[in-house]
Amino acid sequence: MYHMISNSHRSAKFRGLRVSPTRFEKQLRYLVRDGWTFMTMAELIDHNGQYPKKTVVLTFDDGYADNYHQALPIMRRYGAKGTLYLVVDRHHRDWSTYKKAHHDSGELAREPKLSDNQVQEMLDSGIFEIGGHTLTHANLNLLSDEERTREISVCRQVLEERFKTPVKSFAYPFGIYTNADVTAVEAAGYDNAVTTIDGIDTNLSKQPFELRRVKVSGKDNLLAFKLRMRRGKRGLNK
Repeated sequence: MYHMISNSHRSAKFRGLRVSPTRFEKQLRYLVRDGWTFMTMAELIDHNGQYPKKTVVLTFDDGYADNYHQALPIMRRYGAKGTLYLVVDRHHRDWSTYKKAHHDSGELAREPKLSDNQVQEMLDSGIFEIGGHTLTHANLNLLSDEERTREISVCRQVLEERFKTPVKSFAYPFGIYTNADVTAVEAAGYDNAVTTIDGIDTNLSKQPFELRRVKVSGKDNLLAFKLRMRRGKRGLNK
């Protein structure tokens, strides 16, 4: 699970969300040398468990412009693939405040987001597929049933119409979800969903709408990344 592929700075509040291009390239180089197979979420689900043991999906949440400027060319060099979980109405939104009101620095609102043309180029490259991440990066826990349904289902409809591509995977904003959200995602026509729960899933059919992910932090060195890939978590107890 990635967010931004960009260099951090001292005033950045969300440094953990920023993996530098240099570290990202080292991580992909390691995965290639260690024999990992890259897939998109759609490919992973379509293979129904019939894929190499060392299979990884690179996922990118939200829709930051550096995914196009930095991640795309690096992934092209290493033959990698990924799934982009895109917020439809993503420009000038400080969605960090949707989770915690005091996170009102405006940092994420100022962060450049992907244009539709850039998203289309990423899809045309064959390196990326697109997934849903709600209309506004909503905190689903705060919504009515009607608002929840709209954020989840209309997101899929808009993305499919805009980019002329199937949208089958969903990511819960902030990793916040309940059974009602799981039900809404399935009813909206998605066939899988990812969480922010640490871990590695080997049986995708068991809970296809609550798949765990390996969090990659901008604070991780290569050793920490290797540990995450082996255990799903950083270090021995984290």
